[in-house]
Amino acid sequence: MSLRLPQLPVDPSAPFPPGESALRQPDGLLALGGDLSPVRLLNAYRHGIFPWYSEGQPILWWCPDPRTVFRTDGFRLSTRFRRTLRALPWVVRADTDFEAVIDACARSPRNGQDGTWITAEMRDAYVELHRLGHAHSIEVWDGDRLAGGLYGVSIGHMFFGESMFSADSGGSKAALAALAFRLREWGWPLIDAQVENPHLISLGARLIRREKFLAQVEGLTALTATAEPWTRQFGELTCAQLARTD
Repeated sequence: MSLRLPQLPVDPSAPFPPGESALRQPDGLLALGGDLSPVRLLNAYRHGIFPWYSEGQPILWWCPDPRTVFRTDGFRLSTRFRRTLRALPWVVRADTDFEAVIDACARSPRNGQDGTWITAEMRDAYVELHRLGHAHSIEVWDGDRLAGGLYGVSIGHMFFGESMFSADSGGSKAALAALAFRLREWGWPLIDAQVENPHLISLGARLIRREKFLAQVEGLTALTATAEPWTRQFGELTCAQLARTD
């Protein structure tokens, strides 16, 4: 890579460059190098920074402006999709098969992308974060088969979405709706969706200035929350319940 970017030091606890110093083009590219240790990853998320790179590249760290987010009280499902949900037998749970979700996300084709950015190194890093209670999967089950899901990282009262997939049409939408529903119940106001796309905007995502986003992340990640699996706390949501939520 010919761009002159800050190189992260070997020490995983070393600070990141400020998010405001990220490049304008490509938008949000902040630094390279380092590793994907839990210490470094959690430090990155606390400062609104995330890793995103392809096989064969160095680890690249990003903090785009503007940022795409969901307010948990602003998630939208269309009337048509609500009708579809009422007829589906799916149930939504959390953290019962994190590895199946991240593997399904890695296999899921993306428009404009050849292959996946969820490399073996990335997979191992987030599986370790899950083992430590910081990364979570939201799973849409059709019997014993996954119809969709998502995974991300929680710190304090902030959730950072990483990737989602649909094995069946609407599977990822149901997972995101369930996540927003539970987080709203818990008093968590925000889900980081990282980068804008039309699908996210159609579900109620909005763009906010990086400065505002980073200030909100600083406050929300400082709140107390136990790092542990969400299986019991999240419980189970049916599609009929999701169809009734506003």
